[in-house]
Amino acid sequence: MKTLFTELRTSLLLMIVLVVLLCGAYPLAVWAGAQALFPGKANGSLLVDKDGVVRGSTLLAQNFSSDRYFQPRSSAAGNGYDATSSGGTNLGPTSQKLSDSVKAAVAAYRTSNGLGSDAPVPADAVTSSGSGLDPHISVANALIQAGRVAKARGLAPDKIRELIAANTEGRDLGILGEPGVNVLRLNVALDRAAPAK
Repeated sequence: MKTLFTELRTSLLLMIVLVVLLCGAYPLAVWAGAQALFPGKANGSLLVDKDGVVRGSTLLAQNFSSDRYFQPRSSAAGNGYDATSSGGTNLGPTSQKLSDSVKAAVAAYRTSNGLGSDAPVPADAVTSSGSGLDPHISVANALIQAGRVAKARGLAPDKIRELIAANTEGRDLGILGEPGVNVLRLNVALDRAAPAK
């Protein structure tokens, strides 16, 4: 009987020590380290404007529908850009529904950006990403949208192209993927360059 109580006491003490270490000390150390070394990333990569207003996270796409703004990839996440319902359309390449939606998106993109009926359209302009929350668009997509945004804001196209270049992120690790433009950063830079009237 004495051995049983000794084993129970040892087990209970070990459990308490592990709970304090793994549920208290370790998470606190990770949080403190992240706050000290990477405070911006640890707090969600939030983009704050000059007035101290949080505009969003640079890691998640938002819906921008006005001609004054660059528009992100379309989203199939929930009601669109819903971070709690991240996901793609799950439509395969042989899906008629996917084909029809891409054709409609191509026509709408060409119309909104003043392109001819046979002008090439970047794939990311008419398809959603796997998560539905990709914050980047291709440089080609941004350059096509530049004319519409310049006209809507009354800015010179060269100024818009400068802002695109300033908000283009290179390849991951210098070799992976393609350069992309963070839409939220670009749109905030646009608001700084030409505030809404």
